Amino acid sequence: MKLIIGNKNYSSWSLRAWLAAREGGFTFEEIRIPLFIPGSRERILSHSPSGKVPCLIDHGLAVWDSLAIGEYLAEKNPALLPADGIARAVARAVTAEMHSGFQNLRGRMPMNIRKDYTGFGRSTEVDADIARIGAIWNDCRSRFGAGGPYLFGAFSLADAAFAPVAFRFRTFSVKPAGAAGDYLATLLANPHMQDWAAAAHSESESIAEEDLYG
Repeated sequence: MKLIIGNKNYSSWSLRAWLAAREGGFTFEEIRIPLFIPGSRERILSHSPSGKVPCLIDHGLAVWDSLAIGEYLAEKNPALLPADGIARAVARAVTAEMHSGFQNLRGRMPMNIRKDYTGFGRSTEVDADIARIGAIWNDCRSRFGAGGPYLFGAFSLADAAFAPVAFRFRTFSVKPAGAAGDYLATLLANPHMQDWAAAAHSESESIAEEDLYG
């Protein structure tokens, strides 16, 4: 199994697939391709039909897009989704909402692990996205979180989906209240998240479009 990813400092989509694979207990070769430099698209296309990361290669089968990769891994290890049918449906719903939504947050608060952008990126629309994320976290922890510290107790694809948000919130000093704040601390303390962050800090590449605030 191989996983093609981009820069760890910037590539939120790569983080989702990588974290799901790590938490799912899979052994894989990590192929990191720095983005937006000469030759990077050609290198990615040699693995990924979409020309984008992440892309999982398993015995010659290419699975691209972080949501599809997560579902593929969950078929191999069902523990990546809640066992209860209602919880599983909600987990899929909030994962899909994160996958397709929150465009204002994404645009004004990109994942940039090496930076401290305290005070930047806020707007009425971004604040609405932040409030919705906090509501999701509080609701899932209240309804389904009795069995552990994650959204549905044990780690699931929903946690992988929101992992980049945790780094964004740290970079921009967003501090949710209540259970959502505790959950943010749980994600940031996850050993695999800490490994990813350490690797991001060791990278030398800089993408100007992602370094929005200097």
